[in-house]
Amino acid sequence: MPDFLAVALALPWVLTPLATILRARNSRSLDDASPSPDEDAPSVALVVPARNEAHNIERCIRSALAADYPRLEVIAVDDHSTDGTSEILRGLAETDVRMRVIVPLPLPAGWFGKQWACAAGAAATSADVIGFLDADTWQQPDLVPRVVSAMRARDADLLTVLGRQEMGSFWERMIQPQMFTVMLVQFGGTESVNASRRVTQKIANGQCIFVRRSAYEALDGHAAVHDQVAEDLALARLYFTSGRRSIVVLGLEQLSTRMYTSLRELVEGWGKNIFVAGRNVMPGGALGRAIYPLVLVSPALAGLVPPVVLLLSLAGVLGSGALVWSAIVTASNVVWWLAIYAWLRLSPAYALLHPLGSAVLLYIMLRSIVRGGRVRWKQRDYMVTVTR
Repeated sequence: MPDFLAVALALPWVLTPLATILRARNSRSLDDASPSPDEDAPSVALVVPARNEAHNIERCIRSALAADYPRLEVIAVDDHSTDGTSEILRGLAETDVRMRVIVPLPLPAGWFGKQWACAAGAAATSADVIGFLDADTWQQPDLVPRVVSAMRARDADLLTVLGRQEMGSFWERMIQPQMFTVMLVQFGGTESVNASRRVTQKIANGQCIFVRRSAYEALDGHAAVHDQVAEDLALARLYFTSGRRSIVVLGLEQLSTRMYTSLRELVEGWGKNIFVAGRNVMPGGALGRAIYPLVLVSPALAGLVPPVVLLLSLAGVLGSGALVWSAIVTASNVVWWLAIYAWLRLSPAYALLHPLGSAVLLYIMLRSIVRGGRVRWKQRDYMVTVTR
């Protein structure tokens, strides 16, 4: 391969980070919204679905009850937990009259557990605004007032917050940045998502979604997405296609989440829906869905193949063209990951180890493809229809 061709083939690795930065530069944050509720501020209910969340739930509920907001209630939905979650919730409810614990009816056929719990929580309140928060989230007292202010200022029917991701272990710091960077490259910043007129660019973060009750009920709430493995994505696209306003904002100072704590949890958690959810919304009809497995694994291959080719080239197995290409691409990847980890305030050593992260990412994606529509989560088994 001629050197000039090698340089040309390396350009996507050089230009993609630059394009991503440009698309993300105008992202908007809850920092811009008022932290002080208006006199006519709407009532808010925070719904927290919880199934076997004994290790997370107390921190989550206490942070919700600490919200600096006058007209607030917290509804914890104990989704038939077996690990002590129920006892913790009952104890917390005894300390604050604003909190209630409800237990939904047994999960009906065709529903995912989270959607069933969220629907039960929403049905238990008459609040004007309903916030759905995962049990592994933790919020600052100004989250709720800033969200309400942002919803009113931007006339949003649905507002979802992208918070800070806590990463305590080695594997979290290797895998989580890989996953979120894939999303950043695909969707860009908040205003790229908000301004897009394409349904395929609409997203939401299921960890934190606030909705106006009127719009939620008009669209049949979580019942409308009861069988969707990625209910947050489905909700965002439902609101968009129905003419409602769906907004994404950053809330790095107001919300944090620790999704997973071990390599096993990372593999299980990300693998449960990354193939089915993406394939079922892939643009391009049948052709798009057919090539989706290749699309899914391409980010991992983009990080893993260049250093392998570089090593083979240095060993003399491959020619000078391959050496030029792999040297440029690997250097570009390292610079990109150095920037990512600097922004995350983590050691630059993780940037140098990015091929390891890409390798695990590839394993997660291949595993998800092999599993197809079989999903297991929170001790429940589901079978999701994979669109043909």
